[in-house]
Amino acid sequence: MSEDQNDAQDGAHGSRRSRWARAALAALSGLIAGFTALAVAELAAAAVRPEAGPVTAVGGAVIDRTPPALKDFAVRHFGTNDKLVLELGILVLLAGFAVVVGVLALRHRLIGSAAVLVFGVVGAVAAVGRPEGQPADALPSVVGAVLAAGVLYLLVGRLALVPGPSPAAGGRGGGPAPRTFDRRGFVIAASAAAAASAGAGVLGRRLTSAVQAGATASRHDLVLPVPASAAPAVPAGADLRIRGLGSFITPNKDFYRVDTALVVPRIDANDWKLRIHGKGVKRPVELTFKDLLRREIIERDITMTCVSNEVGGPYVGNARWIGVRLADLLREAGVKPPSRGGPADQIITRSVDGMTIGTPVETVMDGRDAILALGMNGEPLPFEHGFPVRMVVPGLYGYVSACKWMKDIELTTFADYDAYWVKRTWSQQAPIKTESRIDTPRPFASPKPGTIPVAGVAWAQHRGISRVEVRVDGGPWHTARLAAEDSRDTWRQWVWEWPATSGNHTLEVRATDRTGVTQTDKRVGTVPNGATGWHSVVVDVS
Repeated sequence: MSEDQNDAQDGAHGSRRSRWARAALAALSGLIAGFTALAVAELAAAAVRPEAGPVTAVGGAVIDRTPPALKDFAVRHFGTNDKLVLELGILVLLAGFAVVVGVLALRHRLIGSAAVLVFGVVGAVAAVGRPEGQPADALPSVVGAVLAAGVLYLLVGRLALVPGPSPAAGGRGGGPAPRTFDRRGFVIAASAAAAASAGAGVLGRRLTSAVQAGATASRHDLVLPVPASAAPAVPAGADLRIRGLGSFITPNKDFYRVDTALVVPRIDANDWKLRIHGKGVKRPVELTFKDLLRREIIERDITMTCVSNEVGGPYVGNARWIGVRLADLLREAGVKPPSRGGPADQIITRSVDGMTIGTPVETVMDGRDAILALGMNGEPLPFEHGFPVRMVVPGLYGYVSACKWMKDIELTTFADYDAYWVKRTWSQQAPIKTESRIDTPRPFASPKPGTIPVAGVAWAQHRGISRVEVRVDGGPWHTARLAAEDSRDTWRQWVWEWPATSGNHTLEVRATDRTGVTQTDKRVGTVPNGATGWHSVVVDVS
């Protein structure tokens, strides 16, 4: 092969390496532009509100449009990490989009850079289209996208090919100057853009924290009042204290959380207000947090259950709540239940994050301890659980009763208004079903032969549990020993001493409530109003 041929081949390889290098740097440019969009949007969101950030807005829009079956899948498999998984998924898709746009901009600089604006449009539409959306919510996504487009245009410009140094004169003669790009200029520009974006992101987070500092301080400074009607002491024997069986009162840090808020609202209790209005409200009411503190305060132990709880699932917990009777507030506003001629049969509670919850008026006003809760297990509500005020209604699944971060109560009818989850195929009304769960032994445990405590919890809020039975391998039912009952609004622990023999065995449990209804063995999913079926556990005694 001649020297000229060798030179040509080396030139081709160099050209190919240069193309790959430019493509890789274009992809990196897209990623930096995407990072710029998010960081600048976060800074802008600090001036608007944290929920207006594009990832939060898009994530919320995804949740709003997620089919119930897929939502249940996410809750079942990811638990309280479902929102983190969603956010990571959005970031991965954004990164992929940014890479594609960066490579596109290498060929079509203006078109590729303009394509970044798609990010802004999607974020803006998602933010404004949320139930609580406001026109200003579009600003963070738009500002972030415009600056990101400028960054991409600038960086890709540094990748444009220009003639390099002319080859040195020699025995082979001169040739055309090789084409190259401004590597040094690209490194400087990319580093500056990345640093500036990181600074914007950090500043945005600090500004958001500063804005939320008032909410944190208001919770920290809150001293819960002594209840006028205190909850009775938990009776001796209500907590069986069996290894593997959770405590009777669920600690706040372990209490389940299922909601649609990607960003937990942080509300300053000093600024909080609640409006009560609508059909049958003769005297509309507006209350501040201090107004609630001055009212009669009650304290009650109440077990809550999420409708997304599968048979044997973890989304049930028991806490001591402190707050104000909701029925008293409604009566003072002139509200009457339908049984007494009231025109409204539904209470719509609205959260600051746009959630709407529909609750039967009759249920809230039938004498049960439906409360606007201010505290949980002896402390102000955690932000994750609704600070400063949330609703708790014993006997109803959370999606029809447990509005968190609430700001508004409207009296209406089920015929006139469908709440958030009802629009997504869930039932309008959903009393909690009688259920039971085996907590120990765990599935696929390998205990030794002998007497083994089979223990768990059963619940039928506002009806109470009268009996729990356990059977082994489809045999006869054995009555379990019930723990002492706190109230009919709390779950009840139980235990059965099993004389276990070697081999694989299937344990099943069922409960009967105080109305005489025994839970059905028919397995159905959570949609549209809660799962049913007997919980079973397979163990290998060896």
